[in-house]
Amino acid sequence: MHKALIVDDEKPVRIAISKLGHWTQYHLEQPEQCENGKEALSIMRELRPSLVFADMQMPVMHGTEFLEKASAEFPHSAFIVISGYDDFSYAQNAIRNHASDYLLKPVVEEELNDAIRKAMTRLYPEEDFDALPEASSLNAEEVVELIRDSIDKNYSSNIRISDFSDKYFFSREYLSKLFKLRYGLGIYEYLTDVRMERARQLLSSPEIKVQDVSVRVGYTDTNYFSKAFRNYTGLTPSEFRRSLS
Repeated sequence: MHKALIVDDEKPVRIAISKLGHWTQYHLEQPEQCENGKEALSIMRELRPSLVFADMQMPVMHGTEFLEKASAEFPHSAFIVISGYDDFSYAQNAIRNHASDYLLKPVVEEELNDAIRKAMTRLYPEEDFDALPEASSLNAEEVVELIRDSIDKNYSSNIRISDFSDKYFFSREYLSKLFKLRYGLGIYEYLTDVRMERARQLLSSPEIKVQDVSVRVGYTDTNYFSKAFRNYTGLTPSEFRRSLS
């Protein structure tokens, strides 16, 4: 999945673009958002987005300056200008800085997605944006619940966030943020919590070897399990057992 970024100081505009774009169809993750061009350049250096939506009238760094710098530094990204001004000079600057489209506010769903299609087709001519992926009936919140349920039931297995992000077409970053917001822990933090609490239970039975406990809670390396357990409890598995006597 490719990445996208929305740069606009008006939150309602960012929300509208985020909701109206058919991101999955065009093999894009849910876009990141920011308020000004200076912040956008920093984010672009981290994410390397394929597609960037930029306002022209922004604080800190004007849209024209942002387009000049961003298009020079990221020649393989596509830029779509979203402006509240039907101004010829703005359009000229957008074209000069290789913007693939110039859309006026308020954003219209059909025009937005036509612009996305055109930009992504130019960037990735080998990809088929007409073939819709098999749609999942699950929304992001339901996928997060599914991840938690999977951890609770399959904590001894190798659980990867990418298995869920690839299957349900949500980015790993988005699912991770949503999971932490909902449950107060990151996905792998929660997995560790479940494994360690189960390890406590198993270690309370002296007949079960530490090596077997390790395997039963998902660690094939007993030394790694012992370190993880000590980081979690402050005690090694053997010390924990002795503390129960």
